[in-house]
Amino acid sequence: MVQAKKVLVLGATGAMGQYLVPLLAEKGYRIDAVSFDEKKSDFPNVNFIKMNVKEGENLPRLLDSCYDGIVDFMIYGTGELPKVLPRFLASTGHYIYLSSYRVYDNKATPIREDSPRQIDSSDDALLRNSDDYSIFKARGENIIRAIPRKNWTIIRPAITYSLKRYQLVTLEAPNTVGRAFAGKPVILPEQARNIQATMSWAGDVARMIAGLLFNEKAFGEAFTVSTAEHRTWGEIADYYKDICNLKAVWVDKEVYLRILNPDPYVYWTRWQLEYDRLFNRIIDNSKILAATGMKQEELKPLYEGLKFEISRCPRDIQWPVNEAMDAALKNL
Repeated sequence: MVQAKKVLVLGATGAMGQYLVPLLAEKGYRIDAVSFDEKKSDFPNVNFIKMNVKEGENLPRLLDSCYDGIVDFMIYGTGELPKVLPRFLASTGHYIYLSSYRVYDNKATPIREDSPRQIDSSDDALLRNSDDYSIFKARGENIIRAIPRKNWTIIRPAITYSLKRYQLVTLEAPNTVGRAFAGKPVILPEQARNIQATMSWAGDVARMIAGLLFNEKAFGEAFTVSTAEHRTWGEIADYYKDICNLKAVWVDKEVYLRILNPDPYVYWTRWQLEYDRLFNRIIDNSKILAATGMKQEELKPLYEGLKFEISRCPRDIQWPVNEAMDAALKNL
């Protein structure tokens, strides 16, 4: 009797992990699902482990279990990458590395896997030499590609929404659904209103990842795991208005940025806006569809997906209060 493959999922209860673990369980894999959260499994072949893999010797001890495959949703800064990535590739038959569509520059439309990356082509030298999310994700890709063994797959999700993950321009759930549930409007940057954005449902992204694991077409390749549907941020704001009555107030981006972070020398907030959310993000997802056998028409439309996930969100969550936004709204 052939023993089922053993798979490690790191970040197993996050936006994508919460959908991926059940899919892998249904395929019959034996799964160790690691997260910060205490969770019980609904599947006999899933073992949830509460652990911080970055703490002490947790990761080396975990990898001693000899996994056939690893799906890694963890985030590693530049200083961590050379220590962890070679270890992962040496410890498994197939390693799936979480990168991001934010690695792409805005120099090609639609975006394909060979489109220019910001680390290589951005006109902003400060960004290229920084530890911005888009840059250290690309550095991770470079390290993986430099290792001779090609037992890896790079995945680059677009904005991925899920339970308790509801994005709008650069805002996350506390400032979108959280404000809607509290009966408060939200401030958005006018310059983003007509920019095309791509948001994928986490359940569809999980299906793509499950289809890549142990797939011969996936080894040594990068994939943008995303829908091809794109909408303007203005349209998406209208979706939120219709679904949960979130009113949008549009202001100049400099006003918006001062509300989110008044320190002009903290660049991360500005870079996320100017070097991602103000880029037209139109995705050609033909490569991932071909590798997995999925079809675009099978993917959940954005309006339906947001409505589904927002309907599941508990109303009694104590979201952080954005006092700066509340104060700004009084002066508008």
